[in-house]
Amino acid sequence: MGAGHHHHSHGHHAGHHHGHSHAPPANAGKAFAIALTLNVTFVIAEFAAGLFSGSMALVADAGHNLSDVLSLALAWAASVLSARPPSQRFTYGLKSSSILAAIANAALLWVAIGAILVETLRRLPSPEAVGGTTMVIVAGIGIAVNGLSALLFAKGARSDINLRAAFVHLMADALVSVGVVIAGLLIRWTGEALIDPVTSLIITAVIAWSSWGLLRDSLRMGMLGVPEGIDAAKVRALLESQPGVMRVHDLHIWPMSTTETALTAHLVMPQGQPGNSFLHRVAEQLEHDFGIAHSTLQVEFDDHGGCPLENEAAV
Repeated sequence: MGAGHHHHSHGHHAGHHHGHSHAPPANAGKAFAIALTLNVTFVIAEFAAGLFSGSMALVADAGHNLSDVLSLALAWAASVLSARPPSQRFTYGLKSSSILAAIANAALLWVAIGAILVETLRRLPSPEAVGGTTMVIVAGIGIAVNGLSALLFAKGARSDINLRAAFVHLMADALVSVGVVIAGLLIRWTGEALIDPVTSLIITAVIAWSSWGLLRDSLRMGMLGVPEGIDAAKVRALLESQPGVMRVHDLHIWPMSTTETALTAHLVMPQGQPGNSFLHRVAEQLEHDFGIAHSTLQVEFDDHGGCPLENEAAV
């Protein structure tokens, strides 16, 4: 646990606590490099094969995989920037770059969805003949590429939520490629060209459904909303249950990055110093129960005369 510190000022007692580092594993950079190389190569090959065979399903999958390449690049850049130390201008460092990357990834994904949907709907009334064999071969390679890329993040995914997101996303892509393989086999057996644009619509719907949560969560984090999995009412209840705490106000909980959460709060207590041990104990409880590793608590005495931020509507 990181050591806290406190200071006295005009009857206030403030304490700050921060916990362990949330930096990505040391080998994350190598995993990102290999995964990016594999996916860039595959996107180029799949897009060319889709145009050559006339398969919108392959073009749709290539567009999705292109968004994965951009996502991996942004996530990698954000992980590097997040590790930079604080400066006088950026006192939290560049930790929030991971939130910006998440918002950018969600936006890019939905741009790709729109482009694929427009082209697919254009072809739906009069589908063109496609090469089922080409679809099967290329999508089969996609299963291998995405599966191998996902395995690169499997170990780190156990302890790092960003790597876990990359792992889950790549595994989902492998499953989408399985859908393209099935479509290619059906086209070979039936000769029905309509299967291709229908499969493209299904893939687009799956991508939209799976990426909606990313869009919603990243925008909430960008607006400094309470992170997913933290109940603000339970945090307030924990603070109010502490010995000597009479009231809690000016409570704020927000994401510093996609993996770290910060909290500030004013605790109204009777006259008398609560001491460092009180602040350290509360901070440890916040980290243990809610994963809030950066907490700043300000103690105000009941006879202080009122705090201008005691009104919950004041920010």
